[in-house]
Amino acid sequence: MARFDRLYLCYNDPMSLYTDLNTSELVIPLVHMNYTHPPVLIVGAGPAGLVAALTLLQNGIPVRIIDKDPNPRVGLRGSGIWPRSLELFNFLNVPEVNNLGKPISLIRSYKPGTLEVLKDSAMVLEMEPTPAVPFHIPKIVGQQLLDVVLRRHLQKFSCSVEMGTELRSFKQEEEGVTAVLAKNGVLETFDTKWMIGADGAKGVVRKQLGLTFLGETRDDFCIITGDICLKGVGLDRMYWHQFGTWQERALSLRPTDEVGEDGWQFFITDREVEMTKIVQSEERIFETIASFIPTEITFNKLAWVSEFRANIRMVNKFSEGRVFVVGDAAHVHSPTGGQGLNSSVQDAFNLGWKLALVENGLADKSLLETYSSERLPVISEMLEITTSILNQAITTGGIAARHNPKLSMLGINCRFSNIVLDEFATPVEGKPINAYGVLDEGHLEAGDRAPDAPNVLQVGRRESDVKTLFSLYRPWYHTVLVFAPSLVDATPILGTLEACDHSVVCKAVVLPSSAPVTPIASSCADVVLVDQEGYAYSAYLVEANQTKVFVIRPDGVIGAIVHGAEGVKKYFSKIFLDV
Repeated sequence: MARFDRLYLCYNDPMSLYTDLNTSELVIPLVHMNYTHPPVLIVGAGPAGLVAALTLLQNGIPVRIIDKDPNPRVGLRGSGIWPRSLELFNFLNVPEVNNLGKPISLIRSYKPGTLEVLKDSAMVLEMEPTPAVPFHIPKIVGQQLLDVVLRRHLQKFSCSVEMGTELRSFKQEEEGVTAVLAKNGVLETFDTKWMIGADGAKGVVRKQLGLTFLGETRDDFCIITGDICLKGVGLDRMYWHQFGTWQERALSLRPTDEVGEDGWQFFITDREVEMTKIVQSEERIFETIASFIPTEITFNKLAWVSEFRANIRMVNKFSEGRVFVVGDAAHVHSPTGGQGLNSSVQDAFNLGWKLALVENGLADKSLLETYSSERLPVISEMLEITTSILNQAITTGGIAARHNPKLSMLGINCRFSNIVLDEFATPVEGKPINAYGVLDEGHLEAGDRAPDAPNVLQVGRRESDVKTLFSLYRPWYHTVLVFAPSLVDATPILGTLEACDHSVVCKAVVLPSSAPVTPIASSCADVVLVDQEGYAYSAYLVEANQTKVFVIRPDGVIGAIVHGAEGVKKYFSKIFLDV
């Protein structure tokens, strides 16, 4: 076993996970990475760029990440983190997102011109917690705080964002990309093998790639959003306050301690006035907010403000050659539904593990084509959903559409992908894609989100240890889950996987609760688990006497559901070279 260190972090041995990783700190084998000439340049250091960087670093791929702004961005901006993204940050071992995040407050609306409460209502559909869904409620984390958290995780890899560094132009050839960068008026030519554009809707990467960005700009929807410190008599900080209606003019005030003890995130819309004039004057912003609230208001400071018009657009493809786009560089949309930041980090997570396998020489470059083919249908359906919510807000002034269960993103899938394999699903000719589905815990196919299961007992070590399935899944390897009545039934399947690269494949056996709890050793399995309370067998829809194999991708998606070893090999032949 390699010695452990916290200076240079690179994941080469999945076995270290089960002895050291599931603690409060990442402790992983020491491998020196070549930071002098990283093979990936990431342009843009918002959440999408930072998640791309962290995913690659955890796969042992050094990155250079730049941002044209001289200082980190301020502002809460899009701050809703939905359950699927909370799972993503869990896989990346970034627990701060869930721990620091606040549940979404009830919305308190008022009778016009008064502080008389009209009603209190939930912003989102309430989900009941289940063993398969550990993160069942969305959390609020401002982007300014999220960026800080992610940057700190990059620093564990001796990686930091180069601020004030702008991409001016680039050209790509068969073997790499040459970028022209500018910092403090000095130009630099930088050669790299891959480039990820996370530089937003107005960025350079998408434009120079020549990708289309078709869609519409909605002139019927404009809001001013920002962060402010104020005190108002009668404004209870337990609630998200709404005055007026979105059909005409409205003010939304959400309490947030991230801005200060008297901090609020605000949203203003008013169809009767020119919003651009309001956003340019701090005094007018104060006056506008005060005009909505019939109580004494004390304004302390305006921390950040921006005007937002709904652009609804997406690219025709997410990559060209060795250059990729993620997040707002690939798609922009209405803020209604809060899917933007979440979709952006999920773009990056989908791309990261695939690019790492190709860069490490373990997968063919054609694997990267599935980044675009898997994300295009998801983003297309997301635009339809968020636009529908926008239309309803404009026409009815209501937010009932936000109760759409699809917004949790737990039903997002890639069942249609050419690299997933399901030997149990019946192929249906012309079946619609439905990439933005609703979570159905009674149905599971390859391409779906992998469920969690708590209270599984790891055996075969000196001391037994209770785990969750999610604690096994990480972005730098596939996890082969062999559900079998006994270790004897699982051994032939595991034996055929001995040739797999142990740095990118982890083999786990899941035994039913009827199996003996005495320590069981296996020379073929990395992990042996006993499903003490039946949660794993229930979540994965497996009978206790059945043998069934699931391959969980590094992004937490079920890559394959197969009968045995031949199915696993068939799936891996779609992913790895030399299988």
